[in-house]
Amino acid sequence: MKQYKEDELYARIIRRDEVALYNFYKTHRQPLYNFILRQIKDKADAEEILQDAFLGFIESLRDFRWQSTMKTFLFSIAKNKIIDKLRRRKLKKILFSSLPKGFVESLSTILLDDEIDRKFVSQKIDNILQKLPNDYATVLRLKYKEGYKVQEIAGIIKLSFKATESLIFRARKAFVIAYNNYETQGIYKDKKQTRRSLLTEPQ
Repeated sequence: MKQYKEDELYARIIRRDEVALYNFYKTHRQPLYNFILRQIKDKADAEEILQDAFLGFIESLRDFRWQSTMKTFLFSIAKNKIIDKLRRRKLKKILFSSLPKGFVESLSTILLDDEIDRKFVSQKIDNILQKLPNDYATVLRLKYKEGYKVQEIAGIIKLSFKATESLIFRARKAFVIAYNNYETQGIYKDKKQTRRSLLTEPQ
């Protein structure tokens, strides 16, 4: 494997030199994977974060200001992606660990949990609610965001108490499905082709 000085390597990667990029990838792949796996403790998630970290490195390299080595810059990107993954895990656990009884005690109070970014969670919940049928989104907002009791919601939507309870239960289940779809079909879908093209050994 050809070795480059750091400034030369930087210049080559910026120019999308496939050999230099692949050499950088091969050099740091295993140490970075081990670093991620120690914190994530899941091989599939670690591999996903690894690839996302390298892509983030490539996309952010023009903002690199030599305040550290490129290796440190890469690892700092990976660390942020680990934090994002752990945040999503924590959110999912809070949202769904007590289904069907508890679900979410309040969509507003959930945002106050210690390491969850209020804006991130709020936006995600709103995005998911927008994908639900209008009656599902309405009862979930009334119960978990605005704090209405089932009897009060029944009066607002003009249904019986039993029908309202049933509607809320179905709405919770639909929310879970929409959430899972949001996670699996979201930000990673368009990156797969880029991963293959940038991180494949040059011919």
